[in-house]
Amino acid sequence: MKRLIGRTLRLAIVAVPLAFGVAACGNFLGVPKAASNIFTLTPKSTFQPGLPRVDWQLVIEEPLASGGLEGARIAVRPSDLEMKYFADTRWTERAPKMIQTLLVESFENSGTIVAVGRQAIGLRADYSLKTELREFQVESYRNGQVRVRINAKLIRQSRQAIMNSASFEAVASPTGPGIKQTVRAFDAALGVVLRDIVEWTIREGQAAQLAARQ
Repeated sequence: MKRLIGRTLRLAIVAVPLAFGVAACGNFLGVPKAASNIFTLTPKSTFQPGLPRVDWQLVIEEPLASGGLEGARIAVRPSDLEMKYFADTRWTERAPKMIQTLLVESFENSGTIVAVGRQAIGLRADYSLKTELREFQVESYRNGQVRVRINAKLIRQSRQAIMNSASFEAVASPTGPGIKQTVRAFDAALGVVLRDIVEWTIREGQAAQLAARQ
């Protein structure tokens, strides 16, 4: 019995440092670590002159996205059939949430709409903008260009009817090597799409409002 107890104690003493060794080597066993490069993008602030000022309110819903684009990692396509991600690099938040915020800020920057916000704030809106993020990646098999494509639907809240829908797409190429230049290309491509969505929504919504009043 004494021999058995002694053997058990020796095994326990050996097991404790082994456990600490596994914990210390967690990163070598596939435990994810925090990203060292975190990036964000900017809202659009310049628009075509002549946009109508409107008195209706708009809710911006969070964009839908496929599984490969719904997270915070920055996507890259080595081919048209593959999806990978930059290592140790991500957006400040999930891509759909980030784009929702940028859409709200872009509409506010246009100075054309009386009220715009997220669904969560309880805004009693005349219209809602439903979007789907279809493309939001670097295409390394096309010289590293960035592609952004968003489908949009303008919904009249009172009838939950689709007033119109459209697809908006832009590409931009990095001006140099490195992740910072790639992020600038994302900002340029998304900026074109944000501008086009704002202008299209304002014009389509106002046309629907005027038609309803006749």
